[in-house]
Amino acid sequence: MTGQQPGRHEFRVAASTDVHIGRVVGLRVDEVVMPGGGTARREVVEHLGAVVVAAVDADGEITLIHQYRHPIGRRLWELPAGLLDQPGEDPVAAAARELAEETGLGAREWATLVDVAASPGFTDEVGRVYLARDLYPVDRRAMGEEEADLVVRKVPLAEAVRMALAGELVNAATVGGVLAAHAVLSGAAEARPADAPWPDRPRAFAARLEAEQAR
Repeated sequence: MTGQQPGRHEFRVAASTDVHIGRVVGLRVDEVVMPGGGTARREVVEHLGAVVVAAVDADGEITLIHQYRHPIGRRLWELPAGLLDQPGEDPVAAAARELAEETGLGAREWATLVDVAASPGFTDEVGRVYLARDLYPVDRRAMGEEEADLVVRKVPLAEAVRMALAGELVNAATVGGVLAAHAVLSGAAEARPADAPWPDRPRAFAARLEAEQAR
């Protein structure tokens, strides 16, 4: 024991090794200095980060998509979402792009609902969930095979809340976004501005890609 007061230790990275650098994620192993003076290995999955959209229309219905998720092995009901994979793209612009591509909807009003750390024990992935209102139709252009397979469905927001609590929605950002949208639209809480600070937005993997493209 160091005798240091809990909560004051700096978990400094003494060394880091890249294990795998893929298209959308990277895996590295860090040697982290622990309070007792030794080090511990921590596996970290780097992620681009994502934007998620809770699009609620004037009738109080929220748009969900049914999408195949290979790691889970089945299709899940989720909010429209996408990676922050366009260099320099503003997150709200990315959210608007994904909403149009996946659902054929645009929105005139945007606000920030919640930021969701997917699994902070091993990944830096954080998604920002936006509330989109004042919706209107736009041309939907499927950008790939997965998008072409999407099923789009509107349900009352209260029904989406029930689905979340019944375990019918399991995507973390979707559950958080649905519950947050209900809290905001019921008057129980207030949303943040669309351009609210995002201190936990992932940066490491995007920086890797930018450095690689600059070579």
